[in-house]
Amino acid sequence: MIKTVDLYDMSHSLAGAYLSGFEYPWQALKGIKELILTLGPQLGEDYTELTPTVWVHKTAVVAPTAYLGAPCIIGPGTEVRHCAFIRGSALVGENCVVGNSVELKNVILFDNVQVPHFNYVGDSILGYKSHMGAGSVTSNVKSDKTLVVVKSAGEQMPTGLKKFGAMLGDFVEVGCNSVLNPGTVIGRHTNVYPTSCVRGVVPENSIWKTGGIVVGKV
Repeated sequence: MIKTVDLYDMSHSLAGAYLSGFEYPWQALKGIKELILTLGPQLGEDYTELTPTVWVHKTAVVAPTAYLGAPCIIGPGTEVRHCAFIRGSALVGENCVVGNSVELKNVILFDNVQVPHFNYVGDSILGYKSHMGAGSVTSNVKSDKTLVVVKSAGEQMPTGLKKFGAMLGDFVEVGCNSVLNPGTVIGRHTNVYPTSCVRGVVPENSIWKTGGIVVGKV
């Protein structure tokens, strides 16, 4: 259950058609910048191009201390709070929360995603209504700098990527101060306990408990 179609409802992102072209979602990471540069000029009058290749919907609220790096798209109803740092190549959907001191880099956030407090999200895709608790982060580079592999049931799937954070399916809940290691894939409707160190593939409709124990939801 790690294919793109298994993780995401494509109707909840401007990137839906783009993502549908990939068997596995991490294959889309290399093209996020180009996707934004293609989508931006087509967004229409409801979006304002604040600076070159930075498009913000007129109903979005961006704090004056937030930094919006190019290229990026901020969707309708989204709130970008004080001291948020969007480094670039960020496609942020509708009714999202990008909170205090949150950093985004090379990401797709589906609609209604919340990264509200002190989160780092890099080289990652967060599905519809997924939520990262305060202080939880994606680690997107291995300590030995080798290419990231996705590990599942004793098998290893090469990605060919040096930078790859996490793929969160729709409705995923990540507890506070958790670390999602490079190549983490979390299935839909799964919960991660606070202060967890997560790696590999976590099945949908499950709970990642303390010590890496995974149980199915009742």
